[in-house]
Amino acid sequence: MNTRIFLPLIACAAITAVVSVAFAQSPAPQPSAPSSTVTTPVVTAASPDPAEMMKQMMEMAKLNENHKLLADLGRFFLGEYSGSMKMPGADGKMKDFTFKGMSVEGYDNVKQKFVSSWVDNMGTGIMNSEGSYDPATKTFTYSGEMEPVPGMKMPVREVIKVTDKNHHIFEWYENRGGQETKTMEIDYTRKK
Repeated sequence: MNTRIFLPLIACAAITAVVSVAFAQSPAPQPSAPSSTVTTPVVTAASPDPAEMMKQMMEMAKLNENHKLLADLGRFFLGEYSGSMKMPGADGKMKDFTFKGMSVEGYDNVKQKFVSSWVDNMGTGIMNSEGSYDPATKTFTYSGEMEPVPGMKMPVREVIKVTDKNHHIFEWYENRGGQETKTMEIDYTRKK
């Protein structure tokens, strides 16, 4: 595979060394507020009836056909990635760097879109993206935005082509000045 990788994307390239994928059926519990804090919801004339709002929330929590596409992974799936790569150090010389990254992916019934979040040890931001699925080509397509340095916001597109239950191809595209460029492709094989 001949791939050009640019420095702002070196973090994404490191996911070629997948160590493990852990599956989660429900999101992690949220910490509770301190006992001295009491919050009361603000009710306005435009607020929906609480019973109707609860009914809608329960309906939105149900699994549907889109979640079946993720059945091998779970309602949400958590991916943990690590690897080693060469990167230029402060002195400009190439050095070994240990990479760690994590993703959470699922389907949001409210947005009616697939959603993904990504974090890694190459920065402090969280990249969020939203996407769709094409059943004819078994392809997920996500759009998002990354900001590798302050003020340098760059639209990105991720394409995940599922070839079978054990293989998929990941493609990464950057929009640079109005022109989209493919900067990475990774062939994944499930570890047995």
